[in-house]
Amino acid sequence: MDAEVAVVGAGLCGCLLACFLARRGYEVTVYERRPDPRASQPERGRSINLALSERGLNALRRIGLADQVMVDALPMRGRMIHPVEGELDFQPYSVDGQRAINSISRGALNNALLDAAEKAPGVRIVFGHKLVGLDPATGEMAFETASGEVRAAADVVLGADGAGSAVRGQLLAHDLLTESLDFLDYGYKELTVPPAGGDFALDPGALHIWPRGTSMMIALPNPDHSFTCTLFWPHGGTRSFASLSSPAAIGRHFATHYPDLVPLAPDLVDDYQHNPVGLLGTVRCDPWHAHGRVGLIGDAAHAIVPFYGQGANCAFEDVVELDRCLEETGDEWGAALPLFHERRRDDTAAIAEMALANFVEMRDKVASPVFRLGKRVEHALERALPGRYVSRYELVSFSSTPYARVRRRVQWQHRAVAAAVAVVGAGLVAAGLRRWSA
Repeated sequence: MDAEVAVVGAGLCGCLLACFLARRGYEVTVYERRPDPRASQPERGRSINLALSERGLNALRRIGLADQVMVDALPMRGRMIHPVEGELDFQPYSVDGQRAINSISRGALNNALLDAAEKAPGVRIVFGHKLVGLDPATGEMAFETASGEVRAAADVVLGADGAGSAVRGQLLAHDLLTESLDFLDYGYKELTVPPAGGDFALDPGALHIWPRGTSMMIALPNPDHSFTCTLFWPHGGTRSFASLSSPAAIGRHFATHYPDLVPLAPDLVDDYQHNPVGLLGTVRCDPWHAHGRVGLIGDAAHAIVPFYGQGANCAFEDVVELDRCLEETGDEWGAALPLFHERRRDDTAAIAEMALANFVEMRDKVASPVFRLGKRVEHALERALPGRYVSRYELVSFSSTPYARVRRRVQWQHRAVAAAVAVVGAGLVAAGLRRWSA
């Protein structure tokens, strides 16, 4: 291809995108504001394990990376619920208990994708380049670097630079899109459960959840036999990040609300005091493209909250869809970018909505007897109606069914079940009336 493409952002989405574009024969330069992460230690409290599932794996298979990435992945076949008191409760994700989402280190996956992008023909990655200027009409860019401002230009500029996208900011500054940022009144903070005697301190085959009504904690396993725990707490009020400051208060809070964690996390208080609190929110903007030469992809276009484990999976699916749009339009970017936006807009809106709803489910509902009964009924329906009744979780995590279609199908299934229950109920009432009148 004659077109030169600039990808802004060397994170997961940007590196995968570079690999796909290289396959199409493009000359690609990837610009990253950070130093090379492979040459430095990760920022404390920012590991954020990923739950890699079918959509992400599908993208990785297309560039031959899935097997390599999965070597260090840890399959999680369900949720392990930790009540304040009582027994643990394992809730499988699939009706047969065999399907799994995969815990994987964000840093390790990013490094693998960086290596793959660097090896791809025609790809160049430059670090320490912070985008500070962009002319969307010409593709001219300005970067802040350690040695001063650097200017560059490209035929196509793609923003894969995350929720705080500088490319999106430049389009906004040129009045080329509208934007909404909806932040939750919640943040996240990471803790660590180290190995216990060289082995896992918790079951590595599950995603662990400590649901506490207005807050929760989750834990995902790591290949080194540790667990990365993430607190999702309110910013203010009681039982919030703002309410705990002293070591004694932190210790008392965890002893009261997370008693089984305390003996497993010797550095709990230190982690809590020194690891940062991250923001949680949803990014929406429209459109995702300008002048047929600038586009947004992944979190830069549609960041979501992490409660369905679909952020990276959704971004990877974006890359597959953009590649498909380029194929269908004969690599005509002026047609491919609007087509990509049209096809992905409803799907990304659907997963954003489902991710917010899943936060309520994980935080408030999973420990409820009513919720557990509902899951048993749902699995019974899946066994009785194979292929016709499929749970939302299965469709989201274990298929590539478009997210918007998942939402519509689940709504239809729920209406059908409700109607069937109503018919059965009416029949039972009618039968009872006949017996009574007789």
